[in-house]
Amino acid sequence: MIIKQALISVSDKTGIIELAQGLCQFGVTILSTGGTAKLLRDSGINVTEVSDYTNFPEMLDGRVKTLHPKIHAGILARKELPGHRMAMEKMAIPTIDLVVVNLYPFSWAIAQDDCDLEKAIENIDIGGPTMIRGAAKNYKNVAVVTDSEDYASLLNEMQIIKGEVSENFCFKLACKAFSYTAIYDSAISNYLTAIDFNGQRQAFSERLNLNFKIAQSLRYGENPHQRAAFYRDLVPTPGGLANYAQLQGKELSYNNIADADAAWECVKTFDLPACVIIKHANPCGVAVAETPLAAYKLALATDPTSAFGGIIAFNRGIDDSVAEAIMKQFVEVIIAPVVTAEAQRVFSQKINVRVLILSPHIDCNTLDFKRIGGGLLVQTPDNLNIVADQLKVVTKVQPTPQQLQDLLFSWRVAKFVKSNAIVFCRNGQTLGIGAGQMSRVDSARIASIKAKNAKLTLIGSAVASDAFFPFRDGLDIVVQAGAKAIIQPGGSMRDEEVIAAANEQGVAMIFTGMRHFRH
Repeated sequence: MIIKQALISVSDKTGIIELAQGLCQFGVTILSTGGTAKLLRDSGINVTEVSDYTNFPEMLDGRVKTLHPKIHAGILARKELPGHRMAMEKMAIPTIDLVVVNLYPFSWAIAQDDCDLEKAIENIDIGGPTMIRGAAKNYKNVAVVTDSEDYASLLNEMQIIKGEVSENFCFKLACKAFSYTAIYDSAISNYLTAIDFNGQRQAFSERLNLNFKIAQSLRYGENPHQRAAFYRDLVPTPGGLANYAQLQGKELSYNNIADADAAWECVKTFDLPACVIIKHANPCGVAVAETPLAAYKLALATDPTSAFGGIIAFNRGIDDSVAEAIMKQFVEVIIAPVVTAEAQRVFSQKINVRVLILSPHIDCNTLDFKRIGGGLLVQTPDNLNIVADQLKVVTKVQPTPQQLQDLLFSWRVAKFVKSNAIVFCRNGQTLGIGAGQMSRVDSARIASIKAKNAKLTLIGSAVASDAFFPFRDGLDIVVQAGAKAIIQPGGSMRDEEVIAAANEQGVAMIFTGMRHFRH
């Protein structure tokens, strides 16, 4: 297909001058509108205004520019059909072989603080999507470009085959164009169905449209008989795992990515240098210390057996001393904001170890999703980190300043442990973690057993429970194991019974007023 005539109308004008200059070298006639036409003309490019081409002026404050038979017949005409050719010749309408269009910045507009319903509506493009969809539908006769990153590919394609573009190339552009308009319409739908007629924002959209871009196909899912792929948000979440850069190692697996996300989300919540070791989506060791190396050694000591083949994350850069310590164990993935050149040389001795770097930005996803049969559960993320002045001491014994620090530390860790969660800690180090049990009592027992197996004493420890103790038995177990301070949400019908048990045994207990279930 030879490109003889192009229509260019873009809101985002990145690279458009260079594209138009390249098209002119192939003798392409350019039609354009409004600000795009002015920019091209000011850059010395010969442009015909759409209004001059159609002999019909823009009207209604620019709402009607390209909605004209001469434009849309030119885009939709199928050159291979005699009837179409005759109709076009009869009306003296030339074909339009290339459509370069991107749309009003709706998503940008609604993200502004001063955006109301009226401003949002004005940023809904009408003519642009119509041209894009028409050109994409007629991809055998029209090339449609919606992304400035494709400008160079288009010119290169025309260079290779002397002003022509292949049908395969046009088909790929058409697929991308339909995705582009789908994303655009999804943004409008999500916005409008989440507000009322007065523009008041509701908690959730009545219609939820999700759009992700495939990042890679994976070898398999959780198990080898399952197929899998990894998709990224179209707009990256700062600090999100999906933005990782891989320095070395094998391709990440489905389980690697899931566990790495758990490790990264946990470690970046801490202010001090921290290390988190994850195994099967649960922390098996967490610590904060003065250095990443010290934090790693403390985290590993919590449960060195479970740490075998785990995911290790740091919230600070790591050097060769950390790398040398890690290389003494088997590890699947290492994550840090910075990995020094010396550390990379150490890691390179084991080429299969995956090493990722990520920005430690603390932003999280706007919404969390969980797929169920025939539906989707949606919630806001559990991103609340409680601080000391939000705590309520409910016992006669007050926690010491050190105990208070440990309670807050264990509470942050518990947020990332599968429910029912019990976390023992002392001096910024986890000592025993009980996770994912149907009974809170069993989680408490398992946490105690883990500490014993790691030869860590729980005497004088602090302990977090992600939800309230429904009976005193859970509290009795952690106190018998050695805990002297407990943090829990409170809210049980038997709170008074549990408080009395704590007073009876002379331990401090704090209520947070919030829980951290993680299923």
